[in-house]
Amino acid sequence: MSDSLLARHKAVLPDWLSLYYQEPIEIVSGSGRHVTDADGNTYLDFFAGILTNAIGYDIDEISDAIRRQVDTGVLHTSTLYLIRQQVELAERIAELSGLREPKVFFTNSGTEANETALMLATQKRRSNQVLALRNSYHGRAFATLAVTGNRGWSATSLSPVKVSYVHGGYRYRSPFSEFSDADYIAACVDDLREVIETTTAGDVACMIAEPIQGVGGFATPPDGLLGAFAEVLDEYGILLISDEVQTGWGRTGEHFWGIQAHGVTPDAMTFAKGLGNGLAIGGLVAEASLMDDIGANSISTFGGNPISTGGAHAALEYLLAHDLQGNAAKLGSQLLQGLRSHDSALIGDVRGKGLMIGVELVAPGGKNPVPEAAARVMELAKQRGLLIGKGGLHGNVLRLAPPMTLTESEATDALRILTDSISQAEREL
Repeated sequence: MSDSLLARHKAVLPDWLSLYYQEPIEIVSGSGRHVTDADGNTYLDFFAGILTNAIGYDIDEISDAIRRQVDTGVLHTSTLYLIRQQVELAERIAELSGLREPKVFFTNSGTEANETALMLATQKRRSNQVLALRNSYHGRAFATLAVTGNRGWSATSLSPVKVSYVHGGYRYRSPFSEFSDADYIAACVDDLREVIETTTAGDVACMIAEPIQGVGGFATPPDGLLGAFAEVLDEYGILLISDEVQTGWGRTGEHFWGIQAHGVTPDAMTFAKGLGNGLAIGGLVAEASLMDDIGANSISTFGGNPISTGGAHAALEYLLAHDLQGNAAKLGSQLLQGLRSHDSALIGDVRGKGLMIGVELVAPGGKNPVPEAAARVMELAKQRGLLIGKGGLHGNVLRLAPPMTLTESEATDALRILTDSISQAEREL
């Protein structure tokens, strides 16, 4: 059955729509943190639909909220009408945002959320100049591809914005990697100022930044870096957009939003993924002065629809009621300590926060990336019943991001499977 579905997939879907594993799997059911494929194999899911199934699978409170809306017979209206679930979720997100006068706009994905944020910022500042971080990823649409600083995901050089890239997000391979935190931040701030002075006309619209770079391999800068950047941005009137698509909703453990580790309140935050626990939803929360500054008509056909916003609200309340942020901090610490203490010459760096962990694999004795090792570890982990992700500029970083409802025993099992798989891959390579 899997072979037949794979052949059909290749026949009608684009070649660039990549699949994991030498023998791709079809996930047909799930419960808690486990999923089962079409062949009856069950796995502990440590990638969660790319950080999207943040609560896990088959959660009654979320399913019930979706069923209640389905039972009304109304799956969709559009933002041309009042939508109670949209308003209620927007009120909750505004309350949690920490912004002074927040307003919320819902989209269908993180890509669309970032596109909207860029549109707002460039309109507000009347400039198409944007600052972004090297090794970043912000989506697959026209403007978001343009501000993606990772060649593996940049499909075109054509762009509606003029982008200048700065150092800071990816420390492991930075020319400043051996610096102390304070000196690293100072060097990156100097770079930011030089980039503004030498590669822009000065009237830059915004900087967009991920507090932890997701697709970039969970690259984690020192706390305070973006706050130090913000001091320079303020001198030029440049807006700051925090891309919280992967870092939002408490996944980093320490904070509800990733940007809070940097001691600064941004002008806007974009979000998606974990909010809907699998439902298609994204959006942004921004200061009213920025959000309202559009001089043209605009709507969203599907953004804010009652199915997605009703289910997302249930997911958000579940997350808060069960202190999943605290759980992410506790079990993330357990996983980080276990991985950092594992003796393997393949491991070049273990980084991240909470349940957002990257393991960069390198050739023993240096920093040369070994993407084949990452691919092999993924296969070995799958054979042992664990699904993980990968990323990074060179495809050599293992990405761990399980549902935030993870239990201590599941974390222990995953750590054992992963370290065994890394050790076996080291012996084989």
